Amino acid sequence: MADTSYSYRDLQDHLKELKKSDLLWTIDEPIDKDAEMHPLVRWQFRGGMAEADRKAFLFTNVVDGKGRKFDIPVAVGALAANQAIYAVGMDTALEDISAKWGNAIANPIPPRMVNSAPCQEIIWQGSELIGEGKGLDALPIPISTPGFDSAPTLTAANCVTKDPDTDIQNSGTYRCAFKASDRMVIRMATRVGGAGGYVHWQKYKERGEKMPCAVVVGCPPYVAFTGPQKLPIDLDELDVAGGLAGEPINAIKGKTVDLLVPAEAEVIIEGYIDPEVLEPEGPFGESHGHVALEEFNMPFEVTAITRKKNAVIPSYISQVAPSESSVIKRVAYEPLFLNHLKNVLGIRGVQKVALHEPLTGLLRVTLIIMDKGVPRTEIWRALNGAASFKGDMGKITIAVNDDIDPDSADSILWALAYRHNPAADVQLLSHRSQGHGPKREHSGEEDGTLLIDATMKEAMPPLALPEKEYMEKAKALWERLDLPPIRPETPWHGYSLGDWHSRWAEDAKRAAEGDYLENGKRTLARQQKSPDFKPETSVRQIEDGWDEE
Repeated sequence: MADTSYSYRDLQDHLKELKKSDLLWTIDEPIDKDAEMHPLVRWQFRGGMAEADRKAFLFTNVVDGKGRKFDIPVAVGALAANQAIYAVGMDTALEDISAKWGNAIANPIPPRMVNSAPCQEIIWQGSELIGEGKGLDALPIPISTPGFDSAPTLTAANCVTKDPDTDIQNSGTYRCAFKASDRMVIRMATRVGGAGGYVHWQKYKERGEKMPCAVVVGCPPYVAFTGPQKLPIDLDELDVAGGLAGEPINAIKGKTVDLLVPAEAEVIIEGYIDPEVLEPEGPFGESHGHVALEEFNMPFEVTAITRKKNAVIPSYISQVAPSESSVIKRVAYEPLFLNHLKNVLGIRGVQKVALHEPLTGLLRVTLIIMDKGVPRTEIWRALNGAASFKGDMGKITIAVNDDIDPDSADSILWALAYRHNPAADVQLLSHRSQGHGPKREHSGEEDGTLLIDATMKEAMPPLALPEKEYMEKAKALWERLDLPPIRPETPWHGYSLGDWHSRWAEDAKRAAEGDYLENGKRTLARQQKSPDFKPETSVRQIEDGWDEE
């Protein structure tokens, strides 16, 4: 065991906490990792379940397509099947996650070196890595997209490399496709704003040296969450993980590579990448929602595998969003966007930034929620600031007000339909990179950016649904009558949008109380006899007293 105590949770502590919170399903019957496991978990993302109802899965009886059994359980969705699970991993309330990330990035804590570690209780080297059922082939790594993927692929891994000039480590979450019991191929993104590991690979290529790499599987959640997060390239993710934990993360040197790895990890795969060699990798179902076709990527020669005696392998559900990987990125990215607009650019009236998740996978559609009545200049500063914050995001950036639910496509279309004039409220920007998507990111083909101001430009009549108090009473009546379960959709009650006079509110109250005849008496007294106006003339044009409120 590690020779230094710690208070943060490792992956298995996290699973226990999920179990206590009723956020974990344990499946004990045999499950085929190659054909059944990910499709089974996928149904909670594509089966009409509410996000709050999604849970993590722990498979304790794992087999492969040939019926071979594994002695290592597999956890799927255990870090972010929904935002509640992510919050458990961050050991804080969901609304406090943004502040926790900000504090960790501003106040990183370097790791604490230890002399022995759980991640090195079992060590495989040499002949123990070669042959069927040995090395990588002994690890129950699922097929993520059966029918399209060409190999079991690590998705929930932190790939650790080191800058040969500065010795600063980088830990990124990249896919790793198995090729042999001692070889896999890693895809480190080459796009603008892509992988820190790729920057290191370029430096080793210039030197003509092999690049040491440690692929960490099953990090403590604080460490795991730093992998997909977009951090400055010279900021070590282990330091930021320490900032999240509020204490140093225990770390130990690899057995065959000069790299620091988290001591409480489940499995460490050590090895070297020869930057002079590339090998075909893929196809693989990617997080942008399409299958990434076969391409040349970085072969990784395994020199050692170390692990806990009773390890658990995590696997992310990725591919078409919503997915586990999109939840992880969304909870992490949205606070970064908000901080950039409010605190870096100093834009007034920005309440929230929401990244559209289903199918678009956060990258293509950005929603900015603005206060009502914000000056037009601030709205356009926010639109331009959000669209340019990350090179591969914000292709379609829309500003709306806070009564629009950014997670409802219907609400967004409603705002577009009634709150923007395409001739005055739309701007097109050129020279945007393709970014992460089904088109090749480094093809040289450019894309554009669409900015839309879909905020209210003036007061509007109320939303034509019963007021909240009446809908709440009706919901209680619905449940008392034991009618089928309902799931309220935003908007589910009417509310004022500014153009609503107290006279009309009083009339409506009387009508709801059964006293509409009184309203009729009042309008009788307001009848007009005049040839100068026609039906559908607003009372405001004829009567006095409509400006007071």
